[in-house]
Amino acid sequence: MTGVHRSTATAVLVCLIVLTGCSATRSPNSRTEPSSVTTTRPTDRPRPTTPSPSRHTASGSTRSSSPAPGQVRPAPVTKVLVLVVENHSLDQMRAQMPYTFSVAQRYGYATAYHALTHPSLGNYLAIAGGSTFGVVDDRNPVAHQLHGPSVFSQALAAGRTATLYAEGMPGTCAQESGGDQYVVRHNPWTYFIDDRAGCARYDLPATQLLADIDAQRLPNVAMVIPNLCNDAHDCSLATADQWMQATVDQVLAGPDWRSGHLAIVITADEDDHNADNQVLTAVLHPSLEHVVVDAPLSHLSLSRFLSEVVHQPPLRDAADATSLGTAFGLRTSS
Repeated sequence: MTGVHRSTATAVLVCLIVLTGCSATRSPNSRTEPSSVTTTRPTDRPRPTTPSPSRHTASGSTRSSSPAPGQVRPAPVTKVLVLVVENHSLDQMRAQMPYTFSVAQRYGYATAYHALTHPSLGNYLAIAGGSTFGVVDDRNPVAHQLHGPSVFSQALAAGRTATLYAEGMPGTCAQESGGDQYVVRHNPWTYFIDDRAGCARYDLPATQLLADIDAQRLPNVAMVIPNLCNDAHDCSLATADQWMQATVDQVLAGPDWRSGHLAIVITADEDDHNADNQVLTAVLHPSLEHVVVDAPLSHLSLSRFLSEVVHQPPLRDAADATSLGTAFGLRTSS
């Protein structure tokens, strides 16, 4: 056999061997599949995203009024705990109170919430009584003896519970400033003279707060008034933020919060006269997640919400205000 013939025969033999081997290992019905492995370049990798806030506006809420199939309908709010910071605007609190703003972002906060007046007292009266009562000073209760109900006496008259916890107050329902940086102008219940019996029993030093948290005894309507340092009146917002974290963390660990029936409201009485009285107001409830409310709200909105929680009509000017609870999609009845 010549060299050319030998090479040709060898090539044919190799081809036959290769074809025979392939046919021996391949199923008659098999077919070649494309590779399922995809190489992802660094620029193609999905990027983490920050959850977009759910925004509520004056025209309505983005939150559904009924749960999706399979979801549990949130429990109605039967208790509200209000905590008050002093004399700082929305921008100041957002920038200098990192813990407070972090829980506001986690649950919900308002961008157009305004205090009503200067100085402090009229704003506290608006929360507690649905009106500033025309008060434009910070004088003691002896100078402003208000008649008619407050949200606290309204709750008690309806067979519900109410308590104001005042840090540093030397005794119950103290009518004058004193004790450990306690000022009576931040304690609105003391100004309602028809409420004296309830105030004397349920307007308490804040030392009672922790015991009530642990025992699931937080009232239906509650307000916590820090002393002049912890409310950022005489001390920094950083100090107020530390106090807020310690207090709110205790509440979040308590049984009232775990029940789903408690809402926490954090607000400021007024700004520092430099931001049109716009203040940060956060609303915490287990059903809220990254909610931002753009609708105009005020301390009258909070007052109305407190009355609604005890199923009573809003007091005075609060009757014409948008409810804070409605703005955040919270229910106060089953």
